[in-house]
Amino acid sequence: MSESAHSYSDLTGDELAGLVPELLLSGQLIDRSGMAHLISAFGRETMTKVAIEEWMAASPVYTHRMRTALGIDGDGVEDMFKCLQLDIGAPPQFMDFRYEITDKYHGSFVLDHCGALMDVEPLGDEYVTAMCHDIEDPTFDATAIATNRRARIRPIHRPPRRPVDRNPHCAWTVTIEPDREELPLPVDAEAMFTTNAAQVELSPIDETGPGHVDYRGPLVEDLQFAEWSHSALVRIAEEVALQHQLLALGFLISLRRYAESAEQVTEIYRKQFTGIAGLSADRLRSALRLGSDAQAVAEVIRLVPVLGPRQYTGVTATVDGDDVIVDIPSDSPAMRDGGWCTLLTVDHCEPLQAIGVAVEPHWTISAAETTDDGLRVRYTVGGDAQKESGEVAIARFSSGADFSFTDRGRSIPITPVASGV
Repeated sequence: MSESAHSYSDLTGDELAGLVPELLLSGQLIDRSGMAHLISAFGRETMTKVAIEEWMAASPVYTHRMRTALGIDGDGVEDMFKCLQLDIGAPPQFMDFRYEITDKYHGSFVLDHCGALMDVEPLGDEYVTAMCHDIEDPTFDATAIATNRRARIRPIHRPPRRPVDRNPHCAWTVTIEPDREELPLPVDAEAMFTTNAAQVELSPIDETGPGHVDYRGPLVEDLQFAEWSHSALVRIAEEVALQHQLLALGFLISLRRYAESAEQVTEIYRKQFTGIAGLSADRLRSALRLGSDAQAVAEVIRLVPVLGPRQYTGVTATVDGDDVIVDIPSDSPAMRDGGWCTLLTVDHCEPLQAIGVAVEPHWTISAAETTDDGLRVRYTVGGDAQKESGEVAIARFSSGADFSFTDRGRSIPITPVASGV
C-alpha cells in the first residue's frame, strides 16, 4: 500500500496559493449545506437562531487562533480587517470586501459582491432580512471582539436592496471607542475555547521564508497568497480546515437546543456533513487538477477540509492496488470533541461516499469495518455510476458551487485616510 499526499505540506507553494481561497469558500458553503435541512425541520426563524449561535460560538475562537498564528497582535480596525480576510465567513471575491481605514480605531467596508446575498435574494425579503439584519448584527460583533471588545460594526446601508440592483451590496462602519462598554464573550464561545479544536497545535511557520511569514505589515487590498511562504500557507490551510470543524461544532451545540431528539440531531448533522463533503471535494479536485484514479481519491480524502486538519482528525488515506483505504481513528481530538468524524460508522459512510462520487461517480464504498483503532473504509471503482446525493445537490444551490476566482495581481497596501498620504 502507498500513502497519498499526507498533508498540505506536500503541496507546492503555487498549489497552496490556489487552494487556500478554495478552502475559505468551502467553509462559507457549510451553511448552504446545513441551513436547508433546518428550514425543512424547524422553519426560517429557528434556522436564523442556529445560524447566529453557530457563528457566535466559532468565530471568536478561530479568529483568535489566526491572530496568534500570523502575529496579528494589534487591537485596531486594520487588525480586524486582516482577520476577516482569513475568515470562512468572508472568502475572497465571493464575499468581495473592500476596506477603508480612517485611523487606527475607525474604518469602513463595503461588499462589492456578496455571494451569500446572491444565494438568498431569490428566496425573498424575509430571508434576506434574516441574513443581513438578524444574523449579521450579532455575528459581526462576535467576530470583532476577537480583536477588540469595544469594537462595533454598524450598517450604513444593507439589503433588502432598494433599488433592487443597488451596488455595492452593503456598507458598514467600524468604530472602536475607549469609553465604550466592552462586549462579553458569547457563552457558547467560552465553551468552544475549551474544546480540543480550539487548542490543537498545528504546523509551525518557518520564519526564515522566503515570502510572507506573518501579517504584521500593512493591511493590503487583496491578499495574494502567492506572496506568502510555503510554511505560512500550510499553516493557513490547516487553520482554515479547523475553522470548518469549529463552525460544525457550533452548529451542533445550537442544533441540540432545538431538535426534538438525539436521533434528529444526528440526522441533520450528518446531512450537513454529507452535503459539504461532496461539494468541497468536487471543488478541491478541480482546483488541484486531479484525475479520477485511486491516487486522486486518496489525495482528496487527505486534503478535503471537512476531514482535516490531520493533527485534529487523524484521518489517513492509502492506495491499495486499485482501491483506497481510509482509516478514521476512534481516539482523536476530533472524536473527543464529538464533531463530524463521530458520524462515520460502519452503517453510515454517506459523507465519504459523497467524496468518492465527487472524484468519479464509479467510486463506491465496498467495505466498512471496525478495527482495534477505529473505522476502516475501502473504496472500489467499478460497477454502475453512483448518483450525486440529495444533500450535495442541495448544497449546489449556492452560486459558490460554480464560482471562479480571478487573478487580481499583487497585494497593494491600504493607506489610512487620516494619514494624508
